[in-house]
Amino acid sequence: MPFARAPSALRCARSAALMLLLTSPGAGAEDAPGNALVSAIQEGSAQLDLRYRYETVDSDSFDKRARASLLRSRLTLTTGAVGGVTALFEVDNVAGIGVDDFNSTDNGKSEFPTIADPEGTEFNQAWVALSNGGFNATLGRQRVLLGEMRFIGSKPWRNNEQTYDGLRLRWQAGSALSIDASYVNQINRIFGPEDGTNPADWHGDNLFLNAEYRPTPNHTITAFAYLLDVEAQRTFTAAQTVNNSSSSYGIEYQGALSAVELRAAVATQVDAGASELNYRAPYYLVELGAPWAGFGFRAAYEVLGTDNGVGLATPLANGHRYQGWADQFLATPQDGLEDAWISVDRTLGPVAITARYHSFRAESSSTVFGSEVDLQALWTVNERLTATLKAGLFNAEAADRFTDTTKAWLVLQYRI
Repeated sequence: MPFARAPSALRCARSAALMLLLTSPGAGAEDAPGNALVSAIQEGSAQLDLRYRYETVDSDSFDKRARASLLRSRLTLTTGAVGGVTALFEVDNVAGIGVDDFNSTDNGKSEFPTIADPEGTEFNQAWVALSNGGFNATLGRQRVLLGEMRFIGSKPWRNNEQTYDGLRLRWQAGSALSIDASYVNQINRIFGPEDGTNPADWHGDNLFLNAEYRPTPNHTITAFAYLLDVEAQRTFTAAQTVNNSSSSYGIEYQGALSAVELRAAVATQVDAGASELNYRAPYYLVELGAPWAGFGFRAAYEVLGTDNGVGLATPLANGHRYQGWADQFLATPQDGLEDAWISVDRTLGPVAITARYHSFRAESSSTVFGSEVDLQALWTVNERLTATLKAGLFNAEAADRFTDTTKAWLVLQYRI
């Protein structure tokens, strides 16, 4: 049964925690269940994370500019380990504390550009985990971050983080091989906690498989299979639900050759489940990075292919991290996408500066979509406080399909 609402997730995780505490190796006659619970609480921790963000979106598609002033408050409670068992409960609240001229996807302000940050409160995580040697099992609502989060991530840039309800098993088979398998029956999306114009949750039988092999400490080969089977929902279209069902299979290499870092990946994606689509789309990536004279340089060429008018989809990825911060390509165009980019990084005292340039074009035609400049300055004030200034400036060339868009942010994050 899926964790249909946050209280259900909490009850399931709490019940599982009690069961595992009763059956864990550390809960013997001399260590009664009551004492185990007391010990878990006493050795636990509490953390508070406050993130204020002021965001603006200026798009030629709208007469008005969007502005959002939002505070995300996150309280995380973690128990101590008892017989290898730990539990975590995390509550998020997203609240407006100033200007709210934006379309959050559920506030009805469609005259403004979208800033997908609905207000509300929910359990972001509620899980219990059992660790024994190289084996770990986590049951409940949790983050699942795989590889570089290109296919499976948590979308941490948005205020309502994407988490997963299910069971995750991880096994470290010696120093060279690790295996990660997750069964997920509910995906808690950024559009929640309540349904708006997009589903807050996706239900279905989803399986994420990931195996890493490290022949040497500097080289990693990863094979993966991400199988999404999203169920239909009466009040939403197939494009919003079942057509996101797909099976993606791939292999990735990451390594370092002297001072040069290399990442390369190839994958294929096909329709799955009850999807109404019919396609087989390829994926390719080559990325290089190297330091020089105090700067960090990176360059990459990434292709999200297309077939039968359907572009390769990554609906669970950390999308803001890829294809530019102006978020123009969170959904792959029907003629695919080629993204060639180069970036320069420099650290000046406590401030980390990044500048990146993207060139976007169609994968299956000669259409040039546009280009983008991304800029960021992140200031680590102290161990608790960071401040970020960030902007993405997209310049459209295919004027019939895209428009010039500028997004900018001021972010203050304080952790206790």
